[in-house]
Amino acid sequence: MPDLAAATHLDPANLDPGLFNHDLAPVPPHRRTWGIYSYASLWVAMSVCIPTYMLASGLIAGGMNWWQAVGTILLGNLIVLVPMLLNAHAGTKYGIPFPVFVRASFGVRGANFPAILRALVACGWFGIQTWIGGQAIQSMLAVAAPSVAAFPGAVWVCFFAFWLLNMFVIWRGIETIRFLEGVGAPLMLGVGVLLLWWITGKAGGFGPVLSSPGKFHTFSEFFAFFVPSLTGMVGFWSTVALNIPDFTRYATSQKAQATGQALGLPLAMTLYSFIGVAVTSASIVIFGEPVWDPVALIGRFHQPVLAFVALIAILIATLNTNVAANVVSPSNDFSNLSPQHISFRTGGIITGIVGILMMPWKLMSDYGSYITGWLVGYSGLLGPIAGIMIADYFIVRKRVLRLDDLYRRNGAYEYSNGVNWRAVISLAAGIFVALIGLFVPDIGWLYSYAWFVGFAISGGTYVLLMRRDRGKTEKTND
Repeated sequence: MPDLAAATHLDPANLDPGLFNHDLAPVPPHRRTWGIYSYASLWVAMSVCIPTYMLASGLIAGGMNWWQAVGTILLGNLIVLVPMLLNAHAGTKYGIPFPVFVRASFGVRGANFPAILRALVACGWFGIQTWIGGQAIQSMLAVAAPSVAAFPGAVWVCFFAFWLLNMFVIWRGIETIRFLEGVGAPLMLGVGVLLLWWITGKAGGFGPVLSSPGKFHTFSEFFAFFVPSLTGMVGFWSTVALNIPDFTRYATSQKAQATGQALGLPLAMTLYSFIGVAVTSASIVIFGEPVWDPVALIGRFHQPVLAFVALIAILIATLNTNVAANVVSPSNDFSNLSPQHISFRTGGIITGIVGILMMPWKLMSDYGSYITGWLVGYSGLLGPIAGIMIADYFIVRKRVLRLDDLYRRNGAYEYSNGVNWRAVISLAAGIFVALIGLFVPDIGWLYSYAWFVGFAISGGTYVLLMRRDRGKTEKTND
């Protein structure tokens, strides 16, 4: 395994207990068991979820026709695959998670800045997925026991019941997550295809469904909606594009993780997005309006058996995605704040609590808030982090890291009292330029391109600032 040769042996005498614990330690070669199928199924399971469906259905509700929506999603996922694979490299080579990897660019203490930004976004997603899961449970009760589902506080009971189920899975650890992904992925695709077949039959086949025109009459009208939508597509997985080392640290090789991701992400997202597009288009034919929420759509059909099966599928898909995409990373990030006191499990509990406090029921109020508000907005926070990480690893350090120094003070990544202020300044510059358009209408286009603008500004600024101090840069690379 030549790509793992950088390996994972640390000198215990050099480790700082404030920067190291079992969960943040490099994964040794004998524990790196994830192959191509593991990563392909990971992406299938993470893609086959309600937020993906609602991403696609939101584009239809916003005015796109089916091929415009599917094409936008495919393009966005091909774009985000690039930073995904670039950041994945260090995880596989050194066996380290995201909060440790980002110490190279931000410093051993400064890494907490991007880690907490990433963690807060993940907490928001955790809350969103848990709210969806709770709604699905309530809808299942409406089918099986209508009087119970009608109880005034039923939705909150269901919400917290699903929250507890998520906490149980994360308490069991990373191998339980891998098991869920491997088992759940094929099942979810099969159920999705079955739902597509059933509802298009009700609508009269694919002909009427796919012939529904979009509402845009000119290219300028379409482009005004396309740009923030594409940014939203990139923003959708910009979270995992940062913390992908949390998963690729378990890879058997670089080829395994890269091939699995390249096969899994674009294909799974495009296929399941098509299901969301077609089902939502069918809802227009049947009901005269787009129903973008699948739980609400299922409630409109009086087919108890089908509804119950579909809602169970929603629960499994939501649990898969929530634990893999929205708990693993923030658990590591919170652990990075105080490795001596916060374990991976404790970080997961913190994630669950913060996710509730972010009031997910408001984040999903409508498709406009979801795509142009939530997705585009936080992409302006995460794009700059990705730009700095990639610029540091590939341009400044030429893929060479000092593993021991990532876990100790006064090493190559100490910078100024543990903080690389060049990275912090670059991050602030990227976020400012990316989000300023949200407040200044005349340059609103900057916000529409938030992820791309933040990525370019922060990455470019970081390289320029680091090259002003070549002596220190060369010291970390010798």
